[in-house]
Amino acid sequence: MVFHMKTTLVIDDQVMLRLKQEAAARKVTMSELVEAGLRQVLAQPVGVAEAAESWPQLPIWDSGGARVDVADRAALEEAIQEMPDDGLTGETLGDR
Repeated sequence: MVFHMKTTLVIDDQVMLRLKQEAAARKVTMSELVEAGLRQVLAQPVGVAEAAESWPQLPIWDSGGARVDVADRAALEEAIQEMPDDGLTGETLGDR
C-alpha cells in the first residue's frame, strides 16, 4: 500500500508559474514534477567537506601568543590590575 502526504509549500510566484508551464509541457501534474525534482536533489547530498571547499580561506596571523594563562587565577587578576585605565573599568552601558 502506498501512502501520500499532503503538505503546504510557500513557492515564489515566478517559480510557481514556471512549474505550471513545465508540468503542462511534460504532461504531468505539478505534484509529480515537484516530487521528481526533490528526489533528484535529495539523491545528491552535499557533504560538509564539499561545502567547505567553496568557503573562503580564513586569514591566518601571529597574535604574538598569550600574555597570561587564563587558567592561572592569580596571574589573570594581576594582568587585569596592570591594564591601563581607559575610563570604562567596571562601567556598563546601563551606567552611562
